[in-house]
Amino acid sequence: MIPSEFQSRIRQLLPNEAEAFFQSLNTDSPTSIRLNPLKEYAGQLEGDRIPWAEDGIYLPERPSFTLDPAFHAGAYYVQEASSMVLEEILKQAVNLKENLLVLDLCAAPGGKSTHIQSLLSDGSLLVSNEVIKTRANILAENLTKWGFPNVVITNNDPSHFDRLNVQFDVIVVDAPCSGEGLFRREPEAMNEWSPEAVKLCATRQQRILADIWPALKPGGVLIYSTCTYNSLENEENLEWLSKQLDAEGISINLNDDWGFAETETRGIKGFHAYPHKVKGEGFFIAAVRKNDGFEKKLRKQKKPMNFASKQEIGTVSQWLKEPEQFDFIKHNDLFIALPNQWKEVIHDLNSNLYIISEGIDIGRLKGKKLIPNEGLAFSTALDHNQLSTFELNLEDALNYLRKENFNFEAMNNGWNLITFQGLGLGWANRIQQRVNNYYPTNWRIRISS
Repeated sequence: MIPSEFQSRIRQLLPNEAEAFFQSLNTDSPTSIRLNPLKEYAGQLEGDRIPWAEDGIYLPERPSFTLDPAFHAGAYYVQEASSMVLEEILKQAVNLKENLLVLDLCAAPGGKSTHIQSLLSDGSLLVSNEVIKTRANILAENLTKWGFPNVVITNNDPSHFDRLNVQFDVIVVDAPCSGEGLFRREPEAMNEWSPEAVKLCATRQQRILADIWPALKPGGVLIYSTCTYNSLENEENLEWLSKQLDAEGISINLNDDWGFAETETRGIKGFHAYPHKVKGEGFFIAAVRKNDGFEKKLRKQKKPMNFASKQEIGTVSQWLKEPEQFDFIKHNDLFIALPNQWKEVIHDLNSNLYIISEGIDIGRLKGKKLIPNEGLAFSTALDHNQLSTFELNLEDALNYLRKENFNFEAMNNGWNLITFQGLGLGWANRIQQRVNNYYPTNWRIRISS
């Protein structure tokens, strides 16, 4: 049941379109995915292209993604189409060919972070943060499977980023909101909605923006979005940004045929996706630039990083395509590959934030042999030609993902990268007539075909 006060607000907001809007809430939510540009997908997920996202596709119906091993391999991400307009905003607001330091502040479960990674230059670095620990673990799983090495995943409150000696070129704040845009896809969100919840969300959003603003470089870009319709969480927060933080608007223009409704507040453009006009869920997005402020200078950290020895590097880097692009450190007994041009920044992050993961988790050494980590199996930096791989058919791939028995008769002894349609799924170690399945237990599939 749509809350009566929400209906009244929509009639005020869209006086000539309210009935079309309410009717759209009774239709099925579109299903959309975004392909991983660095992983070849050989499946049959075909459909209409999403015009504002180069790798976005509408699917004619919703398949069982859980039963597609390519989904688990990070070949594509299931993401709501309206939110993919972030791509066009980024393309117009910043030069994506430059090497940028980007923060996705409220990142779980990972849709926008994987999207941002797909758009950034190879020499950029993404910091993907989630404040809630359980959601941060889901974020880490999804980013690991996406496979891009240029990421650090953190679990911190927005206020913690002021500790850093470095500032970001771009900050994306997909703020926690009242969820009005989810009413069609998640009807239970209607039961949680109230005018009081809207006010509470708007206040929390301002706190988040105020806390993270010092972490943005002067001249840097902040992209603000919500999945809600009301002006309190959207336009009024843009006005607050302009007045309180001296943010200025950025010239953004979207194709009229896409259906996004443009608003303007103190020179800051915002764009609404309404489900009766855009093939997607409710969404709002805007971009602002930081006018002034003090730019921090990165200082050398006192605590040194624990770099791997030359001999250790020779072993742990043997399966990477371009090992010279990485520095190799040891965290306890885990070897990690970090993009070498960002090592000082990553050191600063390590010294001031709680890190979930960073770069590529390569694995551990047992004597002179590498025990590979699952992160390496999914990495786009892994050279499949340098190691033993074992291709599975659909049935065996699903059994592998369930951690059940699969046919390994033709598998070589020792460590094997398990693949499906050439995509890395994880590791298995054959020892004579038995095989150990190293797919993470907490990731395993729990449903049958």
